[in-house]
Amino acid sequence: MVKLNRIYTRTGDAGTTGLVDGSRVSKADPRMAAIGDVDEANSAIGVAIAALGERPPTAALLTIQNDLFDLGADIATPAGIDGALRIVPAQVARLEAEIDAMNADLAPLTSFILPGGDAGAASLHLARAIVRRAERSAVAVDGLNPPALAYLNRLSDWLFVATRVVNGAGAGDILWRPGASR
Repeated sequence: MVKLNRIYTRTGDAGTTGLVDGSRVSKADPRMAAIGDVDEANSAIGVAIAALGERPPTAALLTIQNDLFDLGADIATPAGIDGALRIVPAQVARLEAEIDAMNADLAPLTSFILPGGDAGAASLHLARAIVRRAERSAVAVDGLNPPALAYLNRLSDWLFVATRVVNGAGAGDILWRPGASR
């Protein structure tokens, strides 16, 4: 378990940070960009939870937040470290099963959806966009655990479907009307 007695260490003052294996990298390293984007996505999900309150899919989002900490640890651990905490295929499969369950009662899409609607859904749309950025950042990390990348890819889909559920099973979706402002 993690035990933090002091929050500041001064070890990053020169622009480097430590990885799980004890090595140090620049804070501008692609690995650190991916970790930062995952952290931002997790924070955005926290904002969505605050907007949703006790409504679904809050419980599932709390599990996802925990997964995102696992994902950050995975990215912070270079390849080849025995016993490392890694995202596993079962976590990706769980997201897929949840997507299928949420999507089962939704009408098929007839248009792209504009980010918005209910405040909780709008927050989930923002989290989805941040997860997409985290995925783009993660692609740049050498030796990334393949299920970690799959998890991010699936999570953006999960968040999209969740926005439709929160928007009254799609009834509150704001549909894109191509060229409507011409």
